[in-house]
Amino acid sequence: MGKEKKNHKIASIDEALTYFYDGMSIMFGGFGGVGSPPTLIHSIWEKGVKDLTLIGNDTGFPNIGIGRLITAERAKKIIVSHIGSNPNAGRLMTEGKLEVEFSPQGILAERIRAGGVGLIGILTDIGLDNEWLSKGKTFVQINGKDYVFEPALTADVSIVYAKKADPLGNLVYDKTARNTNPLVAMAGHYTIVEAEEIVPVGELSPEEIVTPGVFVDMIIRSEGVNWKWAWE
Repeated sequence: MGKEKKNHKIASIDEALTYFYDGMSIMFGGFGGVGSPPTLIHSIWEKGVKDLTLIGNDTGFPNIGIGRLITAERAKKIIVSHIGSNPNAGRLMTEGKLEVEFSPQGILAERIRAGGVGLIGILTDIGLDNEWLSKGKTFVQINGKDYVFEPALTADVSIVYAKKADPLGNLVYDKTARNTNPLVAMAGHYTIVEAEEIVPVGELSPEEIVTPGVFVDMIIRSEGVNWKWAWE
């Protein structure tokens, strides 16, 4: 007899860590660290995974959010809207140790959304008049007007932070910690959610669910932020 299939998506952090490996791409939710999954990020750091491509809004702070992995020089490339809150990211970029692809915040969000819904990319007129922004881009003309093609973004694994989850993967976010998480949840080939609270099926009102469980593959319970290491 084979193993009985789970009727829920709840797992341990050890099970979640089996999905992380050297050279992979990780898409992460969060804005300046708020809304980033602390237990998952710290555990990835502890595992020593390296040569990562990280995709998300920003680089957090030196030891808060995704910044912990960047500070430890575990990333080879990042695709972000800015890096200003993490001086280590700027230093590593200047030293040639970190490849940085900048994308305007709205365009970045749309590229992630496009990846999540199965589009190959988006067209925009933003950056047409800026040589730096349009460098190396593909141009498309429609009805006599030029557009820049921005490719969709997906990742091997998306990591998401939620206020509440039920065992089926339906998610509720906490105020501004919602930020990019709903888009990131859609765009991972495998999506792992770190939830502050896991509630029984039926306890979440359909009106409050932001991310439906169809986008979620695994849920772990958050251990919260260890402020000792966060501020070291």
